[in-house]
Amino acid sequence: MGKRCGRRALLRGLSKRQKRHLREFGEEHPCHDKVPGRPEVTQVCELSDNSDKSSAESDSETEVEQVSVYHKLLATLKTSPESESEEEEEDESESEAEESETEMDSEGSLETREAGGGGEDQNDVPEQEEATDMAEQTLSQQQADGIDTSCDLSRGVIEEFTDVKHESEFSLETNYMEEESGGCNADKRDGSSSQAFPEDPFKQHMDKELEEKDVEKMSTLPKTSSQSQWPRLGQVTFSSTLEKAKTLKADKEVDVKQLYLHKPLESTWPKVNKQFLSSVNKPSDAFFTPLQRELFCIMNTYRDLFYPERNALTNGEEIRHAYCLHALNHVLKANSQVLSNNAKKRNQKPGTDNDDHRDQGLTRPKVLMIVPFRECALRIVHLFISLLEVNDKRKIDVSNKKRFKGEFGSDPEEKPPNLKRPEDYEAVFAGNIDDHFRIGVAILQKSMRLYAPFYSSDIIIASPLGMRTVIGAEGEKKRDFDFLSSIEILIIDQADIYLMQNWEHVLHLMKHMNLLPLDSHGVDFSRVRMLNLNNWCRYYRQTLLFSALQDPQVNSVFNKHCFNYMGQVAIRNVPLSGSISHVVVQLPHVFRRLEAESLTSVIDTRFQFFIDKVLPEYRDAIMSHTLIYIPSYFDYVRLRNYFKKEELNFTHICEYTKKAGVCRARRFFLKGEKQFLLFTERFHFYKRYTIKGIRNLIFYELPTYSHFYSEICNMMKATDNGVDATWTCTVLYSKYDAQKLAAVVGIERAAQMLQSKKNVHLFVTGESE
Repeated sequence: MGKRCGRRALLRGLSKRQKRHLREFGEEHPCHDKVPGRPEVTQVCELSDNSDKSSAESDSETEVEQVSVYHKLLATLKTSPESESEEEEEDESESEAEESETEMDSEGSLETREAGGGGEDQNDVPEQEEATDMAEQTLSQQQADGIDTSCDLSRGVIEEFTDVKHESEFSLETNYMEEESGGCNADKRDGSSSQAFPEDPFKQHMDKELEEKDVEKMSTLPKTSSQSQWPRLGQVTFSSTLEKAKTLKADKEVDVKQLYLHKPLESTWPKVNKQFLSSVNKPSDAFFTPLQRELFCIMNTYRDLFYPERNALTNGEEIRHAYCLHALNHVLKANSQVLSNNAKKRNQKPGTDNDDHRDQGLTRPKVLMIVPFRECALRIVHLFISLLEVNDKRKIDVSNKKRFKGEFGSDPEEKPPNLKRPEDYEAVFAGNIDDHFRIGVAILQKSMRLYAPFYSSDIIIASPLGMRTVIGAEGEKKRDFDFLSSIEILIIDQADIYLMQNWEHVLHLMKHMNLLPLDSHGVDFSRVRMLNLNNWCRYYRQTLLFSALQDPQVNSVFNKHCFNYMGQVAIRNVPLSGSISHVVVQLPHVFRRLEAESLTSVIDTRFQFFIDKVLPEYRDAIMSHTLIYIPSYFDYVRLRNYFKKEELNFTHICEYTKKAGVCRARRFFLKGEKQFLLFTERFHFYKRYTIKGIRNLIFYELPTYSHFYSEICNMMKATDNGVDATWTCTVLYSKYDAQKLAAVVGIERAAQMLQSKKNVHLFVTGESE
């Protein structure tokens, strides 16, 4: 009886609308009820070890906990009177109508039950119990499935899944170092690493205490730089404000012990990386390829790194393996330090304060990995699992692995069997190419938790769009970026692809890195490092930036948003031969330089130069079949509007053109029914169609990818009608396109073209008869 009275008391505190929704759906209304962001204590159900099994197996074991969780849910539904009145006013008429129907149904059921001899109070209880049982059943099912109903970060993603059932198991605050933790000799290397291994790069970097004068220097003084030549990386530029200019030297041989890898990684890394190692490698290089060795030596010193020669076909996976090893090594060391200090605090006498246990940031996430597609995230997680599994017998427990494979994997049958595309296209767009995702990963000793809430994650893997929808914009109600406050390693892979997606998302992310959080998120301030309390985390953050090309926008991120006190290392190799050497058709290339006073005026200057000096030469009907290649979508829209205004005979294809429109435009252009074809670079990047019928080619601006230049030029051979002599190619460039120009014609020719007094330069490719 007391239990029933307690339930009735809880239900009396609900508004009419809450009662109705609870009765109909058995759960709290997800939109209108105010739910506290953090419950006091998270209730966790003990599940079976196999995370892939159905959660229904553990329902019988968690009945006791379900009731208490339900009571907490009901307690959260007691919103303020103002919010209740607002909600009731919004739906007043609807509420009254539905409530009257409910009352009529209740009265009917009451009459039936009264005929059976029940009293009024007793008749009200079964209805409430029915709603209670329904709510308990729904809530227990949601919790068993790991669905977090208290926070919705989806912002456009329908019912984004977040694992909440393993919260206690993966909590750093409530766990301790295991006796046999395979990680880094828990009792020696982690427990007293500051004494036994003071030269560990992780310890050296994180324990370094900056002074205010150092921070002021980094904010005001320019950087000093030095250059050196490395065997594999080539020209390496090191710049720093605090350190004097010094020449970085590559390690000829690498002693794995000197890298201070976490113990599991020492044994698993050679097996995982075996596919890239050849029999030619020396015994001393049995762990890394030459490229990996030099890259990892830089990463392991915690300096910022910019490597603009990543190639999806050749070295992309090598690089991915190297930065995954570094990120996992960092997380394992950081977590081991926290768990070791937990044990020390547990054994500490009460009342004694020790400031040596500052080992955390203001929030838990330590590593942020930005990748373009879900397939990249899938490969990274598989790498983490492989690096943590010592052997086949000692498999690590990975929660939600089956769900992860379903959402991030791909079906090989979805790809058309007869689709022919260049090899680099196949490498970039392999697998699941969805670009809107984010996932939290928590790693604790011998277990990994996928879909962890961000504030319980060690590593966050996301796309720029996925991060943008969480961070939100100023003025939006639902936005969150506190989880970025204590990021210690930021990895941006394949940065060139984001130029084809939306570069603004990357800039928006960089602006919100390492800001002071707006909420404490339950942090124990006695364990927070002083560098985080001083808001100096940005000066300790290591940024690893990988790209397939050197672009001013990518360079700007590395130069303006990287403040690491250890300095920055950038690879600055110049292209000796440009992509023009890969053009196989006999074609005269006319490069026309336009003079612009400033970078901001280049856009208008180029447009005016084009319509005044270039377009008049191609207006004649003889100059038909003219393709105009346009890298920027905004320039494309501007030209399209101008062509419409001038009533020119043209068609156009961009990344937003529907398939039927693309087919129609290609047919009109091939048959000569349309004289001009406006063609965007992003369409070529995502589709790589061969455009037939090109006789005259205009590059409104040099392409972002240098190999696109030779690809577009070589499309002319697709329709060889014996009129090779009439083919033409015109390229517009300015002094601000120096990097793109060098990638097309080579560094020496580019220097001559930029310094020459002549504004027109001619190159001829192809075999001469």
